[in-house]
Amino acid sequence: MRILPKSLLGQVMLALTAALLVAQAISATLLYRAGEQRRETAILNVAAFQLLVGERRSLGREERRERFRADDSDRRAFDDPRNTPFRLPRRLRYEESQTPPFSASVERDETREESLKQTLRLQGILIDELVVVSRPILEDPAIRNARRFEELRERMSDSAPELMIVGLKQMDRDVWQIARVPVPHQDRSILRTVLLQTVILFIVLTGLLYFVLRRITRPLAALSERTKKFGNTPAAAEPLAASGPHDIRELIDAHNAMQARIAAMLDEKDVMLGAIGHDLKTPLAALRVRIESVADEAARAKMAASIEDITRTLDEILSLARIDKGGSEPEPTEIGALAASVVEEFEDMGRDVSLETSGRIAAPVHITWLKRGLRNLVSNALRYAGQARVSVLRENGFVLLRIDDDGPGIPADRIQDMLEPFIRGEASRNRDTGGAGLGLALA
Repeated sequence: MRILPKSLLGQVMLALTAALLVAQAISATLLYRAGEQRRETAILNVAAFQLLVGERRSLGREERRERFRADDSDRRAFDDPRNTPFRLPRRLRYEESQTPPFSASVERDETREESLKQTLRLQGILIDELVVVSRPILEDPAIRNARRFEELRERMSDSAPELMIVGLKQMDRDVWQIARVPVPHQDRSILRTVLLQTVILFIVLTGLLYFVLRRITRPLAALSERTKKFGNTPAAAEPLAASGPHDIRELIDAHNAMQARIAAMLDEKDVMLGAIGHDLKTPLAALRVRIESVADEAARAKMAASIEDITRTLDEILSLARIDKGGSEPEPTEIGALAASVVEEFEDMGRDVSLETSGRIAAPVHITWLKRGLRNLVSNALRYAGQARVSVLRENGFVLLRIDDDGPGIPADRIQDMLEPFIRGEASRNRDTGGAGLGLALA
């Protein structure tokens, strides 16, 4: 089964769709990763801020003045409520403890630990030990032991399913500082935005591209159809109207010029062949009359045979020219009856020709030319094998006319050459062993 479309329009539209989907997938991935990075940065900033503010409350006024000199822009960044959609009560956000907040076997979030260490060091914090742990927010003991746990649970379940807990021990302090930061849901709006953007781009780009490609493919399809028609029936016709982009218009104009030139050459050929046939047949008819005065009967018979040979060759040449020119329309015909009429002609001459048909089979054909081709093939079979078997079959939606014989046949590598005019299986031009080499070409 073929998956890829055959037409230029289909292939270009498929390529555009694939390229658009790949580009948007890459864009969505990059945007999603950037959004996740911003989310992680905001979470860590909130955690650092809570540790710094909590420590500041526990220090004297002079020490606070010396240790916390962050400029206003950094403070506003920490205080920005957009960093997290939900904030715990103050007593849960920060606390201090004399003992480590986690057991030695707890699973630590090493990635967040490294990032948070860098943030705290920029603030002048001397870190002795830092532990970061992530767990479901409703499984944290401090949350579950809160006085208004039910109210907190209702608010937390929809806003932040995860809680990040940070334990910090500074070198110059003996207590552990503990900060809790709710981790908000991942931002899905980026994916929805990219999806909407993809749909809009697809509609706009495919609509514009389809319009442009139709301007190209429509005249190309008309040109292809005209070329096929001219190849089957090379006759003069009205020039194809030029349409589409400039390049396509030039192609159509060049085709029209070529078609007109070929049609003119074919007309000249027909005129020339007609003149040759007329100019040669007239003296041949005169010669046929004059040889009657030859006294030697054997010589007269040879002359008459030569004249008939030349006349038949001329008839075949003119027939071949008329076939190439075409012009007549095919007629619906019962193929079995047509083949039977040809077979009867040979049977009346006492030749060994048989016919086999498989029911009534009708098809539109050129009756005269089909009979001529069938006669030529049967004559070849009789000449080289002495008998012929004609069959009329229906095969894969086609009508098959088959002529079988027991003759020597034609080598496979010469079949195509034998279909060309004036090509014969053997070099002589004796009518008894062949002909002018036009029989198969006519067929």
